[in-house]
Amino acid sequence: MTTTPSDVTVLLDDRLRLTAAVLTLTHYPDQEKAKHGSHLHARSTRKHLAESADHPAVRDLQALLDRGAPLEAIFTLALMLDLETGSVERSPSWMPPGWGAALRDFYENTPLRAFWQKEEESWLRAVDEAARALGDKQFKPFLEMFVGAFPERLIFAPNILYPSDRELGLRLGGEIVCLVPPRIAWGESPPWPFDEDPAHVYRAVVATAGQMLMMDFLRANAGSISLEGQKPLPLNDAFMQNNPTWAEQFTYLFVTSAVAIFLEDHVSRQEADAYVLMERRVTGLDVLPPAIQVYRRYMREVRDGNYSTILDFIPHFSRQLRIAHRVGKM
Repeated sequence: MTTTPSDVTVLLDDRLRLTAAVLTLTHYPDQEKAKHGSHLHARSTRKHLAESADHPAVRDLQALLDRGAPLEAIFTLALMLDLETGSVERSPSWMPPGWGAALRDFYENTPLRAFWQKEEESWLRAVDEAARALGDKQFKPFLEMFVGAFPERLIFAPNILYPSDRELGLRLGGEIVCLVPPRIAWGESPPWPFDEDPAHVYRAVVATAGQMLMMDFLRANAGSISLEGQKPLPLNDAFMQNNPTWAEQFTYLFVTSAVAIFLEDHVSRQEADAYVLMERRVTGLDVLPPAIQVYRRYMREVRDGNYSTILDFIPHFSRQLRIAHRVGKM
């Protein structure tokens, strides 16, 4: 385990690495292959473990994927696994019977661990790169300005296996784990090293932790958020169809704004603008720059003592966003 001066701890967790290795033997990598290249270690893992492709752990994981189980749920389940015994603490009803034992058997009786020893440098390099990228950046004070104090440790777990094109946010046992692959490159080029793209690392931490924290905050305080605070937001129909609840819409605007603000403050305005442009292309939302302005104002108001928590701000959010949106169109 490597601890950086940042308040985010970088570490490797064999349970997550094990699950990601099993994932390489399912059909999942084929779904990614058409879109981009993958990390050399991911391709090597699939080749090295090919003879274990019919292992019960692989079949069970493929069955979960076929049933539409979210990767977040699958990897959170991995964090409940005791590798020594194969038992799973508080196993959910959807877990395949005996899957914990099957994972332990895969861990103990396939070439996986010997391959990890051979490839140790790849994993340690990923840890070192992530630690250098994080540097001395502090994320908890930034996030707590919006969601209040939270007790969990922030963990960055580099993932050079699969999924290779998206990060996963996992929350369990006093930890918020950001399972993050390096940023993919075009075509068959290898992914970028973490320390050559710190913005990717910052975005992943703020986005994954921020989304989980804000959604949990809104659920915990649902009784305190009035209908006045949940006024419709100026969003397009396609976005609202994909994100039908007010909480989902508010959380997306928060996460996008928070990432942009953090990137501008800790990398550059250019990096923040590039991120917002990409989000606008994906969602078609022209309300993102105004949302960032509104959240900037909220941060100033917090520092000036005008808001004690974001609950004081939420009733004003829709109106402020609409005004900023309208002014931006002038």
